[in-house]
Formats: sequence, C-alpha cells, structure tokens
Amino acid sequence: MGIDWQPVLLTMKLAAVTTALLLVLGTPLAWWLARTRHWLKQPVAAVVALPLVLPPTVLGFYLLVLLGPNGPVGALTTALDLGTLAFTFAGLVIGSMVYSLPFVVQPLQNAFEAIGDRPLEVAATLRASRWDTFFNVVVPMARPGFLTAAVLAFAHTVGEFGVVLMIGGNIPGETRVLSIAIYDHVETLEYGQAHLLSAGMLLFAFVVVLTVYLLNARGKPDR
Repeated sequence: MGIDWQPVLLTMKLAAVTTALLLVLGTPLAWWLARTRHWLKQPVAAVVALPLVLPPTVLGFYLLVLLGPNGPVGALTTALDLGTLAFTFAGLVIGSMVYSLPFVVQPLQNAFEAIGDRPLEVAATLRASRWDTFFNVVVPMARPGFLTAAVLAFAHTVGEFGVVLMIGGNIPGETRVLSIAIYDHVETLEYGQAHLLSAGMLLFAFVVVLTVYLLNARGKPDR
C-alpha cells in the first residue's frame, strides 16, 4: 500500500507559494500596523484577523462568489481572456493567502513592536535611510518573527480544508490537496491510505508546533 504523492506534492507547492507571497505582502502591512497611529489601524487589524474567527466555509463561499464568473474579479479575468480563478491552482493560492494572512501579519507585527523606537533613532542619527534601517536593523532584529510567521503560514496552508474545498473543488493534479485526499479516502472507506496521510500530517503538525516554541524560546532574552 503506497502513498498517493500527488496531493502531497501539490500541497507542498501551494504552501510554499502562499508563504512566499504572504511574507512579501504581509511584511509592509505588519510594519504599518506596528508603527502607525492612524484611526484605521484597528479596523485594518480586525479585517486581518477575520479568518481566525470566520468558519472556513464562509470565507471560501465568499471567495468563490468573488472569483466566480459572476463575481467582480471573475468578470474582470474573463474580460481579459484569463478565465476564472475559481477551481484553479491560482484560486487556491488566493484563498490560502486570505485564510493564512493573520498567521503572518500578527507575528511580524509583534516582532516589529518589540523592537521599539530606540534602534530606529540610533540609525537615524547615523543618517541611515529608511530602507537601510529596515533591512539592516529591523529585519535582523525581527528574524524570530519572520521565522515564526513563515512556519505558521506554511503549516496553516498545509492543514486547510474548508476554504480549498469551496474555492478549488477536488480536481486531481490541480486542486486536490492533502486534506481533501484524506477526506476522499475516508469517504471511500480506504482507511489505510487515510491513516498514512493523516499520520504524516500529525507528525508534521507536531514538528511545526515544536519549532514555533523553540523559535519563541530563542527570541526571549536570558534572565
């Protein structure tokens, strides 16, 4: 009894792409939330945190409506002769990014806030530009936050079910990710395959949680 590797590889690809894009897009958002005093800070933070409290099927449903042929994004991509993003790998990436957004933004925001103003003021006195300060001061000091965000985003994407099922369906080689494959095996009473894939996810989840704890422990100052 062998493992069906296609959903596993597709899931790893989805998690890697989602994590990379979220780190690129989530970093400036987290920096803004950590530094701004604008009245929009709390509403934006609430929107970012919505995937933590919304049922995945609700989020997936509205993403399906948005990306479908009758939705605004779907109508635009259709007009551009790109087709619709629903039930495609690109649609899965978009859904995964929305669903895992808080798992990147919140750790980064906490890491940026923990730096404080002092290192930035020192860099300013040395006439460092904002870009130099961010990449040479902020990023190294916030490294544990970046590592935690990357690990959580990757793991959260691997474990998705409701969102990917709603927006991607179950197309082998295109949208049939690991969690959906496990569900299929259970539905068809193929418990052996379900056990193999589920045990792998259980081990993966343990490694992820342990890694996050170790990263957080390393980031704390010694007493």
